[in-house]
Amino acid sequence: MEKEDARKLSPKTQEQLRKQAIRLKKKGKKYIEIAEIVGVHRNTVSNWWKTYEREGSKGLESKQRGFEKGQWRTLDAAQELKIQGLIMEKTPDQFKLVFALWTRQAVQELIKIRFGINMPIRTVGEYLKRWGFTPQKPLKRAYEQRPTEVRKWLDEEYPSIAERAKQEGAEIHWGDETGVRSDCQHGRGYSPKGKTPVIRLSAKRASINMISSITNQGKVRFMIYKDSMNAKMFIKFIKQLIKEADKKIFLILDNMRVHHARVVKEWLKDYTEQIELFFLPAYSPELNPDEYLNCDLKAGVHSRSPARDTEGLKKKVRSHMKKLQKTPERVKKYFKHPKISYAA
Repeated sequence: MEKEDARKLSPKTQEQLRKQAIRLKKKGKKYIEIAEIVGVHRNTVSNWWKTYEREGSKGLESKQRGFEKGQWRTLDAAQELKIQGLIMEKTPDQFKLVFALWTRQAVQELIKIRFGINMPIRTVGEYLKRWGFTPQKPLKRAYEQRPTEVRKWLDEEYPSIAERAKQEGAEIHWGDETGVRSDCQHGRGYSPKGKTPVIRLSAKRASINMISSITNQGKVRFMIYKDSMNAKMFIKFIKQLIKEADKKIFLILDNMRVHHARVVKEWLKDYTEQIELFFLPAYSPELNPDEYLNCDLKAGVHSRSPARDTEGLKKKVRSHMKKLQKTPERVKKYFKHPKISYAA
């Protein structure tokens, strides 16, 4: 009978042959006879019998092939979880590492600092891949931003504002200012490989400013102005909001100095039943849904031929904003972004 390499057999088949061989051995058969009957090498039968004598019937059972999960890894399970947590919650500079982002080299240094392990850079990459970490373009975040204040805003302050708005029948607006220039280009255009496309721009640059507010129901309000924002201009916009509203407004803003101006605070004292201001954590523009309107505006304005002068630019901005006012479903989609879904 042709001999088979038992190692190439399925675990179930191996187990059946082992049990058959042991039964034959107990009946007094010799190794060479058993090998002929079950179709394996004599040495294989000998090894099975020795295992049976040492471990009993349990030694005949098939065992899981290959390495167990985590076996031969440099980091144990607890160390892996620790490194993953640090990468997700901290930045390299917080460990005094000379890296702006978590690169493989930065993670390599972190592992060395934390556990004294000199891990090869290739192995670091394998760990990152196993954890589901991929290289991504970073979000810009100001050094001055305080994560504890952001967390407090998300967990306590905004939920409290939303609950009050519900109880008082108020409408939450998110406000922001932005500037639009005629010489700024956000889009991309096709061109032969190696040849950068060219846009013809007026030698005279035009620019205008705008303040706006949006709600998570897609309502849009805006006001275009020419010079820098000041208290007088800001109050003018607030008056416009109140005039067009049929309920009290909770207006959430960033911490621009004019929003906290003394003259603004004094003016608001006479309109406490119509409007109330709230402020985002410092240096946290990514938490303001109105920032997404600003991006939409600039992409729309610059997707067509550039404005030749201030009036042309103002016309393009007004046209795009009017379109947004007529398409609330488009504005509501801003709130699906993970960073601002809390405000949906």
